[in-house]
Formats: sequence, structure tokens, C-alpha cells
Amino acid sequence: MDQPFWAARLAALGAATAPIPFASLTEERLVEALREVVRRQTYAGAASVAARHMATEDGVGAAVKALC
Repeated sequence: MDQPFWAARLAALGAATAPIPFASLTEERLVEALREVVRRQTYAGAASVAARHMATEDGVGAAVKALC
């Protein structure tokens, strides 16, 4: 259920194309989105920045703090 949220976040960061709602997902739309990601290097750069940021986070620790 959180997939649409994270897809939108990645698109907002420039690391992914706009999300394709499941109801309108077709093979053609998926292929075009994948082609766009491969053609534009800016997606890879933004994804790399996001990955470096996530690597510094302690998600498990934050979850434990939230639960305790």
C-alpha cells in the first residue's frame, strides 16, 4: 500500500518517472517509462544521491524508537 507514496517521492526527487497508477498500467506505458529512465542520465544521478542519503539513515533504530 505504500508503493504509490514512495513512487511519488522518487519522482519528486527526480530519481524516477511519474508513477503509473495501477488501473492505467499497460505494457506500453511501462516500456515508455523504462525507456525514459534509460535515456536520461539525470534519473541515475538523482537515484545515486537518494541512495547515499538513505545509507546514512538508521531506519530500524527510528522504528524501534517510534514503537517504544
